[in-house]
Amino acid sequence: MSYVAPKELAAKMIEAGESKVFMSTKDTLIRAYMAGAILALAAAFAVTITVNTGQPLIGALLFPVGFCLLYLMGFDLLTGVFTLAPLALIAKRPGVTLGGVLRNWGLVFVGNFAGALTTAVFMAIIFTMGFSHAPDAVGEKIGHIGEARTLGYAAAGFSGMLTLFIRAVMCNWMVSTGVVAAMMSTTVSGKVIGMWMPILVFFYLGFEHSIVNMYLFPSGIMLGGQFTWGDYLLWNEIPTVLGNLVGGLTFVGGMIYATHYRTSPSRAPATKGAGSVTLKPAE
Repeated sequence: MSYVAPKELAAKMIEAGESKVFMSTKDTLIRAYMAGAILALAAAFAVTITVNTGQPLIGALLFPVGFCLLYLMGFDLLTGVFTLAPLALIAKRPGVTLGGVLRNWGLVFVGNFAGALTTAVFMAIIFTMGFSHAPDAVGEKIGHIGEARTLGYAAAGFSGMLTLFIRAVMCNWMVSTGVVAAMMSTTVSGKVIGMWMPILVFFYLGFEHSIVNMYLFPSGIMLGGQFTWGDYLLWNEIPTVLGNLVGGLTFVGGMIYATHYRTSPSRAPATKGAGSVTLKPAE
């Protein structure tokens, strides 16, 4: 069967997390770099569609193509390893340590950022004809997105920070559900369908994804957005990373581990009470 049952799925998640913890530095960085670059290109694609059609839903419907491509090619996003790598530690796999998990997270963050930044530079060149012209309509839109999702949060103070954090939590709830959903099938079509649905939800609802933002905000600065690197880091990237960690590990990895890997014993069938009376049939 192409469907992977939840109990087997939970075991696969732990094995995937373990493999990521022990992956070489070279392979971790390359896979993270490519994941960041591809997801950034998908974000540029979705924004372009939204600007050209005036329909954000169409952009959201097509954005998951990037996520599906990078997953099928075996590349790694920070949001995914936030969910999978700690499970190997929680399950007490031999040799897996907190230091190993943190090392994986750090390398993937660096690789994702470098890949997203590469795409940001390339797309900024395209949107400005090699920085010789003002940004086109798509470039202007990206700059305004950066302003709204940094200075907009900052203007609201604590309420803005809380909103940003919750959007990041809910983002990786959906994104990591996509990662896990891909493991539910052994066919390419099944994996793509499983990934597409939650990724569409996160993008259309405007949740905060740390790797997508690694593209949007540096690109926005290059394209004339009126915010700074400090605004980006304080009022978006750092809280988004923390929220993504909480969302993926708590609502996806932790829940599946708790109920499908560490399954509790089933309840015993109900028995008759001590004071019950059994009637005998009349003779």
